This record gives sequence, structure tokens and C-alpha cells, in this order.
Amino acid sequence: MADTATPAVAPPAKAARLDDLMMSMDVVDTLRHQESLVARELDDDARERELLERLRKIYRGQGIDVPERILHEGVKALKESRFVYTPPAPGTATTLATLWVRRGRIGTAFAAVAGIAGAAWLAYAVLVQWPEQRTAERTRIELTQTLPKALDTAVAEVKAEARVPAATARAEEILADGRSALVRQDADGAKAALGKLEELRADLRKSYALTIVSRPGEQTGVFRVPDRNRGARNYYVIVEAIGADGKPIPMPVKSEEDGTTKTVTKWGVRVAEPVFDAVRRDKNDDGILQRNRLGEKRRGSLDVDYAVPVLGGAITQW
Repeated sequence: MADTATPAVAPPAKAARLDDLMMSMDVVDTLRHQESLVARELDDDARERELLERLRKIYRGQGIDVPERILHEGVKALKESRFVYTPPAPGTATTLATLWVRRGRIGTAFAAVAGIAGAAWLAYAVLVQWPEQRTAERTRIELTQTLPKALDTAVAEVKAEARVPAATARAEEILADGRSALVRQDADGAKAALGKLEELRADLRKSYALTIVSRPGEQTGVFRVPDRNRGARNYYVIVEAIGADGKPIPMPVKSEEDGTTKTVTKWGVRVAEPVFDAVRRDKNDDGILQRNRLGEKRRGSLDVDYAVPVLGGAITQW
């Protein structure tokens, strides 16, 4: 039986072309690592031949047999800038493609930014926005409900206490100021008006006898020589406001000497010289002041009803 030779199977053309391509790429890579050599040698044919010879030596030294056509193909590919990655030109398509490729990192970064922004918003809401909203709501309720009601109540109480037209007129003036402040949304102005109404109500509720001091060891009257007129004298009787319980009532008194207002239990009321002399004679008779009531403040009135003429000034120290 005759021997039958098994024909050799040639490798696929595609695989051969792939090997050639890989070899060409290697040649190009070798050329790129010899950048200074390439710059000098690829100017003309003579230098190209010299470059090919150097490439042959490089590959022989490595024990690699590279066909001539591969060497020539590699040099040609280098000249044509093949196997070189050239970034695409900027544009919408390039940008969208880049975003898609990097979508994982971008999503993570976006999530981190969103988390930080959410935390910042929550902190702002808790620390700033919500307190401001609560404050604004409290102010709105105060301006539209609390203060208007308080002003009306205070005026009603003042009118209930008033026994003189001047007190009622004064209450209406203060109320008008308070309502004007509410229109301007001026809570402080409305509160100031409310304070004045409460002070007026307290003054109306006071009742006391304005009594000249006549206790042993205490002055009943004094006189002053004013700085602006050294030839004149100002006369004062020392008084105190005695309540229904027999105790002195502290009173705010403005001194005509320095303009300051102090809360005191005794102060000097300025009177004419004849009144001062009459008080002095009364006390000098027997050491006791028989007519010691200078005036009376009745509940519902604003002013003291004086029993003798007074000049309106006062002092708080002597």
C-alpha cells in the first residue's frame, strides 16, 4: 500500500496578516524609541537606507528575523503616522462620549456632591430658615393679634380709671401712636406705646397725701442761691407722698437743678417766699408743723391738688 503524504495545512491568511501587523507595530515602536535617530535619518533616501540597516542590526542582536518588507512597512507606517493615537477634535459628540465612558466616576461624584448639598440645605433649614420662619410667624402674630389686643385692653383700663378729661385724652394720643407703629410693622414702637399706657394707668391708680416733712432732726425747708442770679433765692419745702397705709411712696422726680430724674421718697417742692415763711413760722411756734399737708393726689387724676400755691420746680438733694 502506497504511503499517502498528508498535505501541510497553511495557516489562515488572517493570522498571517495579524503577525505581519504586529511585527510592523513593533518596528514602529522601535523607531519611536530612537526619536533622535528618526529625526536625523528620515530626511532623504540615503538616511532611510542607513536607518533600515540599523534596524536590521537591532533585530539581529535580539535574535529576531524580520523580513525586509516588514522593515520597509514599519518605516512607511512611521512616516504616515500610523499606529499613532490622535485624540478626536473637541465637540458635542466627543463630550457626550467622554461623559458616557466616565459615567461611573461622574455618578459617584454627583452622588457625593448631592449628598453634601443635601446636608448643607438641611443644616441651613434647621439652623437658619426654620428659626427665621418661626420668628417671622411670632412677629406676625404679635403685630396682628397680641399687641393690638394689649393696646385696646390698656386703653380701656386707663379710661376706666380716669376721672379727668386730660387722662382720657392722653390715653387716646398714646393709642394713636401705638396703632401707627402697628401699621408700620414696628413692634418696638407699639410696645413703647403699650408701656406708656401701663405707666399712665399706674399713675391714675395712685392716691396719696403730699405731706411736708416735720420729723425731729429732718429739714422741713431749704433755700438755694441760683448760679445764674447770685442775688436771688429759691425756696423749697421738703415733702413726701404718704399712701393709704401710712408709708411713703417712691416717686420719680425731675430736679430743676441738673435735669436728672430720680425715684425718691422725699424731695423739695419749690414755693414762693411767703409760703416758705408761713411754714417756717408754723413749725417755730411749738416745733410741730400743724398745717403739714401741701396737697393731695386722688385716684383717677393726673396731678396733685395743691392746698397752697407752688412754683412747679423740684429738687432731689439738698
